[in-house]
Amino acid sequence: MKNPLLDSPVSRAGCAVATAVGLAIGAPLSTGRIRVVGDLIVCAGLPRWAFRRGGTCVGRVYLTRDNDGDDVLEHEAVHVAQWKKHGMLMPLLYAIAGRDALTNRFEIEAGLEKGGYR
Repeated sequence: MKNPLLDSPVSRAGCAVATAVGLAIGAPLSTGRIRVVGDLIVCAGLPRWAFRRGGTCVGRVYLTRDNDGDDVLEHEAVHVAQWKKHGMLMPLLYAIAGRDALTNRFEIEAGLEKGGYR
């Protein structure tokens, strides 16, 4: 039996809620251009305290200061697919996977090199 929380209308609704949260954070804090790249909404120009590392994906929204090159956006697009699959379980699952990007399954799946981890 398929898990109703994964890759389902429930998970996609969770992604939509997370996207709304990401936009609520990113839109008012962004001093750069907000743009759509594929399925990803990029909010640039944010203060560094608003995210970890070079940026953070919340639902379909990528929050960053200036780390928005093509390779990084390709990496973040994989995170969008992960959000759609896992919905609001994503933050918990990501935390369980660990803070070390080199061993975090979500970062490995998104591509360590494209994410700037190698």
